[in-house]
Amino acid sequence: MNELLTTENLLALLTLTALEIVLGIDNIVFLAILSAKLPQEQQARARRVGLFAAMLMRIALLLCVGWVVQLKTPWATFEAFGTKIEISGRNLILLVGGLVLMAKSVREIHHKTEAAHPDTVAKGRTITFGAVILQIMVMDLVFSIDSVITAVGMAKSITVMVVAVVISVAIMMAFAGPISRFVDGRPSLKMLALAFLLLIGLMLVADGLGQHVPKGYIYFAMAFALGVEMLNFRAERAITES
Repeated sequence: MNELLTTENLLALLTLTALEIVLGIDNIVFLAILSAKLPQEQQARARRVGLFAAMLMRIALLLCVGWVVQLKTPWATFEAFGTKIEISGRNLILLVGGLVLMAKSVREIHHKTEAAHPDTVAKGRTITFGAVILQIMVMDLVFSIDSVITAVGMAKSITVMVVAVVISVAIMMAFAGPISRFVDGRPSLKMLALAFLLLIGLMLVADGLGQHVPKGYIYFAMAFALGVEMLNFRAERAITES
């Protein structure tokens, strides 16, 4: 415990906790979309179990820190379109995860827009509680790789890293429910959330191909689009009330 209370470790803890929360935005959006597919009485439990499983996975990755760091070691290098591309475990995880996320986002957008009676279409598709948790864990593995590698570079103590993950997940658990209900109650926001996931998937694919895109640009685009949607929502409510 004394190890955690040094000035250096406390600063690292605050920084890593903030980083985990920011990077967890992707997870919360994905969680909101997936949990909405379950019956109402299972949604809150799916969010809790999904985030708890994600926390255990991140802690396991931190405890296997040597293996995680080795994921950045290139297995092979080649050139394509004038760009040097490295093949490593990290790149493959990001590439495959990004493609899966893009495919899932496009599929969900398609289901939202393809039919004149979307409720009828939705009833034909079922998803189990276990399948939702499995998808959350798989995508959290993709989202966690970079944050775990960053944590290893920022903090010297495994204890600090684990505590930061636990605190960030506890905060996400507190806000996952309200965010999910807010998104689920507004079809236009749900479509915007799917567009965010598509954008994040594209960013993961680019990163997997060695073309790093600063996440600040992505989060700015998401914040701007959400701000515009909130203005539209207020305008529509003003018209309804007048």
